[in-house]
Amino acid sequence: MTYRSGVLCVVVAAALWSLMGLAIRLIEAADTWQVLLWRSAGAIPVLGLWITIRSQGAALARIRGTGWAGVIGGLSLVAAFSGAIYAIQSTKVANAVFLFSASPFLAALLGWLILREVVRPATWAAIALAGAGMFIMVREGLAAGALSGNLAALASAFGFAAFTVALRPGNRSETMPVSFLGCVFSVLAAGGILTASGTPFLPPAQDIAISAAMGAVILAVGMILYTLGSRVIPAAEATLLSMVEVMLAPVWVWLVLSETASAATFAGGAVVLAAVVLNALAGSRARAVPRAAPPAVLPH
Repeated sequence: MTYRSGVLCVVVAAALWSLMGLAIRLIEAADTWQVLLWRSAGAIPVLGLWITIRSQGAALARIRGTGWAGVIGGLSLVAAFSGAIYAIQSTKVANAVFLFSASPFLAALLGWLILREVVRPATWAAIALAGAGMFIMVREGLAAGALSGNLAALASAFGFAAFTVALRPGNRSETMPVSFLGCVFSVLAAGGILTASGTPFLPPAQDIAISAAMGAVILAVGMILYTLGSRVIPAAEATLLSMVEVMLAPVWVWLVLSETASAATFAGGAVVLAAVVLNALAGSRARAVPRAAPPAVLPH
């Protein structure tokens, strides 16, 4: 794959992921766990087929090879996926996606605390800047009565950060098997919670179709494209290109559903995005310094 093709793959992946918020908004009756169940069920066969092709038929061995790190990463994705769905259902899409973008900073903090990885001074400055932006948005959510949605978005970002750290430094090859495990664990967790709460597994057929399509196309195909593209472009550039998701997500819900966010949301989001961009640019100038893990720009 050429550099240009890699850029195209990452941009298309980010554009696909940007449709996630709109798709969840189009769901009429399904709750968080029903959406998680059917979205994950839609992603599992696509991810499984891809792993089988890439491993030349040794998919099970590839998945088992992730070990305990894969289990921890997969469980982290359950929190990340469910938190993201609840956040989008409970607050503005713009609020949610801007808060999701803080996951690389949370990954840096976890890597520093757990793996004792080096955090560049520029990253510390970016973390402080992103923290200011998140405070602006969470405070706005409190005033608007959507605090739970904003906190769920932060919990989702934390889950993706834990997933990133679980893969350990530079271990990009295990992203797909661990993501597959995350979807399997999500089906099991959602099924258990729905059973315990007495909620039916089957929401309206339209909601099932939208959720399954989210998993099979937006989530799984986007991940495949991003994985392919990130192999031939630097991690910092992949992080920047993935910001297409954050930029487009509020646009889709505005165009289709006329949903808008407050000035404070966009102000805080601009601060967070500026921190992400500055950190990525600083990282491109200091590639010799160990990174916490692959960039946490997976779909929510």
